[in-house]
Amino acid sequence: MKRYFLPALTLALLYVSIGNAQQYPIMDKIANKVIQKYQNSTCEQLWQQKANKQPPSPEEQKAIQILKGDPQMRAAFINQVAAPIANKMFECGMIP
Repeated sequence: MKRYFLPALTLALLYVSIGNAQQYPIMDKIANKVIQKYQNSTCEQLWQQKANKQPPSPEEQKAIQILKGDPQMRAAFINQVAAPIANKMFECGMIP
C-alpha cells in the first residue's frame, strides 16, 4: 500500500488548479487552516496527536460533512493540502 502512496500523490498534485481555490473561498480558508496546523506543529506534536486520536471538533465535523457532500470541492481540498501535509509527514518519519 505504501508503495502506491507517492505515485498516487504525485498524480493528484498534477491536477492542482488555482481556479479551484477561487471557486471555493471557504474551502480555501479551511485548507489554509489545515496546512498551517501541520506547518506549525512539531513532529513530536504530530506523533502525539496520532497516538491520542480524538474525535473531530464540531467545526471539523461540519467541514467534513461539506466535503463529503461535494466531490468537486473535496477534490480541490485534497489537491491543496496533499503536498504540504505529505511533506511534513515525510519530514517526521510518518511516511516512508
